[in-house]
Amino acid sequence: MHRFIQFNDETINSFLVMELIDLAKTLTRNKEMDVQYGPHSYLDEKNDVIFVSHFWDHRPYEEEVNGLKSDIYLRSLGSYQHSDTLEVVNYIKKIRKTTIPSFAKQLFILGEDIRLEQLCVKERKGTRKAFNIRREIYRKYFETQLNVNLVKSVHTDALFNALFLQMSAETVVDTPPITEAIDLAMPFIRRELQALYETDSTKSVIKHCLTIVDVLDEIVEKDMLNEYFHLPENVYAAEDTSLTFDDLKRKDKLKNDDQIDSKENSNLFEEKMEMWHRETDEAGQTFLQFDIEQGSQTNLLGEGVREGDEGDQALGAVQGSSQQTNQNQYDQLEARQSEREEKEGANSSDYGKENKHAYPIFLTGKSVLYEQIKTYQEQKAQITSYQKKLQKMIEKTLEHKMIQPRSDLHVGRLSKQLLPYFTDENPRLFYKKNNPSTEIDAVFSLLVDCSASMYDKMEETKRGITLFHEALKSVKVPHEIVGFWEDTNAATEVNQPNYFQDVITFATSLKRSSGPEIMQLEPQEDNRDGLAIRVMTERLLSRFEKQKFLLVFSDGEPAAMGYEQNGIIDTHKAVLEARKQGIEVLNVFLANGEIDEGQKITIQNIYGRYSILVSNVEELPDVLFPLLRKLLYKSI
Repeated sequence: MHRFIQFNDETINSFLVMELIDLAKTLTRNKEMDVQYGPHSYLDEKNDVIFVSHFWDHRPYEEEVNGLKSDIYLRSLGSYQHSDTLEVVNYIKKIRKTTIPSFAKQLFILGEDIRLEQLCVKERKGTRKAFNIRREIYRKYFETQLNVNLVKSVHTDALFNALFLQMSAETVVDTPPITEAIDLAMPFIRRELQALYETDSTKSVIKHCLTIVDVLDEIVEKDMLNEYFHLPENVYAAEDTSLTFDDLKRKDKLKNDDQIDSKENSNLFEEKMEMWHRETDEAGQTFLQFDIEQGSQTNLLGEGVREGDEGDQALGAVQGSSQQTNQNQYDQLEARQSEREEKEGANSSDYGKENKHAYPIFLTGKSVLYEQIKTYQEQKAQITSYQKKLQKMIEKTLEHKMIQPRSDLHVGRLSKQLLPYFTDENPRLFYKKNNPSTEIDAVFSLLVDCSASMYDKMEETKRGITLFHEALKSVKVPHEIVGFWEDTNAATEVNQPNYFQDVITFATSLKRSSGPEIMQLEPQEDNRDGLAIRVMTERLLSRFEKQKFLLVFSDGEPAAMGYEQNGIIDTHKAVLEARKQGIEVLNVFLANGEIDEGQKITIQNIYGRYSILVSNVEELPDVLFPLLRKLLYKSI
């Protein structure tokens, strides 16, 4: 589809991302560790995510790869293993009281990364190349930023740029004049910067950073305008363990300030138990509900342990067990149930982490209309010549099912097992080796993208699928044709229904009247390709045929709710998983016009070499013939 305006043409190299993920998992020894792109690089240890920076985008490939790997090294070998989280939390609290918190955070990241870089190179000498490239690129960048900030009189940013150049330089570097006050403090700041090279812990880095910040807090007028390095406060906020038991105690007073004298009433036992209290003498909305804002104070649990009685056992039995209920009396019951099911579904999902909230819905076939039958017959007539060629090629190429030889016969070939000649009265020592069956030992699954972008390609796609169906039906190869899409209107962050329309099933694929159902495929909404491929993989694995093929007809990269960034990677993983289990996966990329280089790279990132690009869907039947031949020759 020709795109007139494209605001974001970023494509993700799925192979590179998967390489980074494997590298992060290996270095951290954490199988759950993930890698995501972000404006800055940092570690989210709570969610097991390492963020690599977009700073390395749009650079020569070697620089991009080494820059991204250096981010992985710093966070997996460095921050994950050698940073003190509690010290960072305390540092964030202290710098909030200063007038330059942004400068203080970025100064700490600068000093800590230099310390961690030395540790990484010491532990793994192979990382030296990536760090050298990283430092050289950053030096050029900060030299440019220093000149820009000096011209614009952004003094705090210019100071930070100068500090980075000094700390990353191999020789002494002169700092250009910034302001009179900053220039006077530079000798002291240089001494503290030199001390950062000798630090051996996060606590030591923080000590020197606080010293510099205390001095600059009185000199610098404004905080930094730009953010070059990121210290995520929201990540470290969860690590704040300064909450004490006293913080959990109640601070506000009760509405009434009276107290029950338990000693006076300790020996009173009356059957009449009044429910009236002066706090409830007026009608309210709290029927049979306990409010902690109301009531009288008591020392029942204040000074000692209450003596138990026989009624506690029954109460303990109730408190110690939890059962599901068929009643819907409580407002939160259904919400809790769905929340529990959601968590269980997320943990037990077989369709990948990116599809934990997605689920398949299978649509049964509809009645075929007369117009659809007529259209199908017309398309069938157009592809007759291709169908006969394809039929002959399938018969010659695919392996036939083998019939087991018949044994224990009176005539035929002499068997190697001659023991029955001595043990049986009427020994049968011969066998016959039968010819191969006429049935082909293969199965096909055709997966059709029914997203909205297929509206101008669906008719020609149906014609190509008709060619496959008729050719496979003529040689009695079972197959299925399924359209898939995601319901955009019903999709939410925790609920993403995906529909699968079975127009041709394995049970009906070889029937003489099958075929017009293909005309029921229509463009719908979004496409979640990774989920669809995994669903089809499950189906194919349940088949007993030796050769299994999955063909995906699509017109571009996946697009669905929360699937934009990782959709390519997830689809590529689904393809690899299917191939590891013996399923040949091919993609037929459909376009109406010239295919740009970005689209080619995206499709190759997902399917590798086994994809074919069709620039004009009218040529689809001509293209499918050599495609299948290439696929079949590879499989034998």
